[in-house]
Amino acid sequence: MRVHTVVPSPVGELTLVAEDGALVRVHLAGGKQAADPAVLGLRDGPDPVLGEAVRQLGEYFTGDRTEFDLRLAPAGNAFEQRVWALLREIPYGETRSYGDLARVLGDVGFSQAVGAANGRNPIAIVVPCHRVIGADGSLVRYAGGLDRKRFLLALEESEDTRAQRLF
Repeated sequence: MRVHTVVPSPVGELTLVAEDGALVRVHLAGGKQAADPAVLGLRDGPDPVLGEAVRQLGEYFTGDRTEFDLRLAPAGNAFEQRVWALLREIPYGETRSYGDLARVLGDVGFSQAVGAANGRNPIAIVVPCHRVIGADGSLVRYAGGLDRKRFLLALEESEDTRAQRLF
Protein backbone atom coordinates (compact mmCIF):
# COMPACT_ATOMS: atom_id res chain seq x y z
CA MET A 1 0.00 0.00 0.00
CA ARG A 2 1.28 3.44 -0.91
CA VAL A 3 1.09 6.28 1.57
CA HIS A 4 2.38 9.82 1.53
CA THR A 5 2.85 12.86 3.68
CA VAL A 6 3.64 16.48 2.95
CA VAL A 7 6.14 18.30 5.15
CA PRO A 8 7.59 21.80 5.18
CA SER A 9 11.31 22.26 4.62
CA PRO A 10 13.75 25.11 3.96
CA VAL A 11 13.44 24.32 0.22
CA GLY A 12 9.64 24.27 0.22
CA GLU A 13 7.09 21.54 0.77
CA LEU A 14 8.29 17.99 0.31
CA THR A 15 5.95 15.15 -0.58
CA LEU A 16 7.31 11.85 0.72
CA VAL A 17 5.87 8.60 -0.61
CA ALA A 18 6.41 5.15 0.90
CA GLU A 19 5.38 1.69 -0.18
CA ASP A 20 6.03 -1.72 1.34
CA GLY A 21 8.43 -0.40 3.97
CA ALA A 22 10.56 1.70 1.61
CA LEU A 23 10.75 5.32 0.58
CA VAL A 24 9.88 5.52 -3.13
CA ARG A 25 9.67 9.25 -3.72
CA VAL A 26 10.64 12.64 -2.32
CA HIS A 27 9.09 15.35 -4.45
CA LEU A 28 9.95 19.05 -4.26
CA ALA A 29 6.85 21.23 -4.66
CA GLY A 30 7.04 23.42 -7.73
CA GLY A 31 9.84 21.39 -9.29
CA LYS A 32 9.91 20.20 -12.89
CA GLN A 33 8.60 16.76 -11.89
CA ALA A 34 5.00 17.15 -10.77
CA ALA A 35 3.73 14.89 -8.01
CA ASP A 36 1.15 12.70 -9.72
CA PRO A 37 -1.82 12.32 -7.32
CA ALA A 38 -2.55 8.89 -8.81
CA VAL A 39 0.72 7.47 -7.42
CA LEU A 40 0.79 9.16 -4.01
CA GLY A 41 -1.48 6.79 -2.12
CA LEU A 42 -3.25 7.52 1.15
CA ARG A 43 -2.34 10.85 2.78
CA ASP A 44 -0.71 10.53 6.19
CA GLY A 45 -1.39 6.80 6.29
CA PRO A 46 0.39 4.83 8.98
CA ASP A 47 3.90 4.03 7.82
CA PRO A 48 7.06 3.98 9.95
CA VAL A 49 9.24 4.75 6.90
CA LEU A 50 7.55 8.12 6.44
CA GLY A 51 8.08 9.07 10.08
CA GLU A 52 11.73 8.08 9.92
CA ALA A 53 12.24 9.92 6.63
CA VAL A 54 10.67 13.09 8.08
CA ARG A 55 12.97 12.82 11.13
CA GLN A 56 16.11 12.25 9.07
CA LEU A 57 15.29 15.05 6.62
CA GLY A 58 14.76 17.38 9.59
CA GLU A 59 18.20 16.42 10.92
CA TYR A 60 19.72 16.94 7.49
CA PHE A 61 18.30 20.47 7.22
CA THR A 62 19.59 21.42 10.69
CA GLY A 63 23.08 20.14 9.78
CA ASP A 64 22.89 17.20 12.20
CA ARG A 65 22.80 14.46 9.55
CA THR A 66 25.20 13.89 6.67
CA GLU A 67 23.97 10.45 5.54
CA PHE A 68 20.52 8.97 5.25
CA ASP A 69 19.75 5.53 6.62
CA LEU A 70 16.48 4.65 4.93
CA ARG A 71 15.28 1.71 2.87
CA LEU A 72 14.83 3.08 -0.66
CA ALA A 73 12.98 1.66 -3.64
CA PRO A 74 13.11 4.15 -6.52
CA ALA A 75 11.34 2.96 -9.67
CA GLY A 76 13.55 3.09 -12.76
CA ASN A 77 15.31 1.07 -15.42
CA ALA A 78 18.63 -0.72 -14.86
CA PHE A 79 20.76 2.21 -16.09
CA GLU A 80 18.88 4.70 -13.89
CA GLN A 81 19.33 2.38 -10.89
CA ARG A 82 23.09 2.31 -11.52
CA VAL A 83 23.25 6.11 -11.74
CA TRP A 84 21.14 6.57 -8.59
CA ALA A 85 23.39 4.12 -6.74
CA LEU A 86 26.40 6.24 -7.76
CA LEU A 87 24.64 9.38 -6.53
CA ARG A 88 24.28 7.80 -3.09
CA GLU A 89 28.05 7.27 -3.04
CA ILE A 90 28.85 10.99 -3.45
CA PRO A 91 29.88 12.12 0.03
CA TYR A 92 28.12 14.93 1.85
CA GLY A 93 29.72 18.25 0.96
CA GLU A 94 31.27 16.95 -2.27
CA THR A 95 30.22 17.11 -5.91
CA ARG A 96 30.81 15.10 -9.06
CA SER A 97 30.33 16.00 -12.70
CA TYR A 98 28.15 14.11 -15.13
CA GLY A 99 31.38 13.05 -16.85
CA ASP A 100 32.81 11.74 -13.57
CA LEU A 101 29.80 9.49 -13.14
CA ALA A 102 29.88 8.42 -16.79
CA ARG A 103 33.55 7.38 -16.42
CA VAL A 104 32.66 5.25 -13.39
CA LEU A 105 30.00 3.60 -15.56
CA GLY A 106 32.69 2.83 -18.13
CA ASP A 107 32.25 5.44 -20.88
CA VAL A 108 32.50 9.23 -20.76
CA GLY A 109 30.04 9.14 -23.69
CA PHE A 110 27.35 8.23 -21.15
CA SER A 111 27.38 11.81 -19.78
CA GLN A 112 24.11 12.80 -21.41
CA ALA A 113 22.40 9.59 -20.32
CA VAL A 114 23.70 10.17 -16.79
CA GLY A 115 22.20 13.66 -16.90
CA ALA A 116 18.85 12.29 -18.03
CA ALA A 117 18.84 9.62 -15.28
CA ASN A 118 19.88 12.23 -12.72
CA GLY A 119 16.94 14.38 -13.79
CA ARG A 120 14.53 11.46 -13.34
CA ASN A 121 15.69 10.70 -9.79
CA PRO A 122 12.43 10.21 -7.87
CA ILE A 123 13.94 10.56 -4.38
CA ALA A 124 15.27 14.13 -4.22
CA ILE A 125 17.74 15.11 -1.50
CA VAL A 126 18.00 11.58 -0.03
CA VAL A 127 19.43 10.39 -3.35
CA PRO A 128 21.61 13.49 -3.76
CA CYS A 129 21.23 14.43 -7.41
CA HIS A 130 21.91 18.03 -6.33
CA ARG A 131 25.58 17.03 -5.89
CA VAL A 132 26.06 16.63 -9.64
CA ILE A 133 27.46 19.67 -11.43
CA GLY A 134 28.82 20.61 -14.84
CA ALA A 135 32.36 19.66 -15.87
CA ASP A 136 33.42 23.29 -15.39
CA GLY A 137 32.00 23.40 -11.85
CA SER A 138 28.85 25.27 -12.85
CA LEU A 139 25.46 24.55 -11.37
CA VAL A 140 23.48 23.03 -14.18
CA ARG A 141 20.15 21.26 -14.44
CA TYR A 142 18.22 20.52 -11.29
CA ALA A 143 14.60 19.44 -11.43
CA GLY A 144 13.93 21.39 -8.23
CA GLY A 145 15.43 24.58 -9.65
CA LEU A 146 18.92 26.01 -9.41
CA ASP A 147 18.09 28.13 -6.34
CA ARG A 148 17.28 24.95 -4.41
CA LYS A 149 20.40 23.23 -5.72
CA ARG A 150 22.51 26.21 -4.62
CA PHE A 151 20.84 26.11 -1.16
CA LEU A 152 21.45 22.37 -0.71
CA LEU A 153 25.09 22.62 -1.77
CA ALA A 154 25.64 25.61 0.54
CA LEU A 155 24.00 23.68 3.40
CA GLU A 156 26.54 20.89 2.90
CA GLU A 157 29.56 23.16 2.54
CA SER A 158 32.28 22.77 5.16
CA GLU A 159 33.32 25.73 7.30
CA ASP A 160 36.73 25.71 5.56
CA THR A 161 35.18 25.90 2.10
CA ARG A 162 32.81 28.64 3.23
CA ALA A 163 35.71 30.65 4.69
CA GLN A 164 37.67 30.41 1.43
CA ARG A 165 34.84 31.75 -0.71
CA LEU A 166 35.16 35.35 -1.77
CA PHE A 167 31.40 35.95 -1.99
